[in-house]
Amino acid sequence: MRREKRPRPNLPKISEEMKAWSAALASEVSTWPHVITRPMFGMTALYRGKRIFAVLPRTRCMDFPNSLGLKLKSPSPRIRRIAQRDPHIRFADIKACWWSFEMNSNDDIRFALEWLNRAYEAAS
Repeated sequence: MRREKRPRPNLPKISEEMKAWSAALASEVSTWPHVITRPMFGMTALYRGKRIFAVLPRTRCMDFPNSLGLKLKSPSPRIRRIAQRDPHIRFADIKACWWSFEMNSNDDIRFALEWLNRAYEAAS
């Protein structure tokens, strides 16, 4: 008996600009202690040891064309409040583990690194 295949997720293609931003972010984050990078479905998965904490797009992204994925399992109420006020952060449900950080300009790299650091710390 054959198993029915699940439909593949829709992973939007990213712009050349987002490829450059992702490369810059990956270059910086890969220097952090215990960070391991692995390719995953057109993205680069970032791990702190064995725990994934983010995905950076290489050719595809999770939700929005200029976004990266952040995993914040059980964020504190303070982090949730910050996320709700941050125009870069998108999520379907504030209680969900995966959030998207949407980039719009080179200036957003600094803010993306702040959120990547929060996800990195949460993965400890």
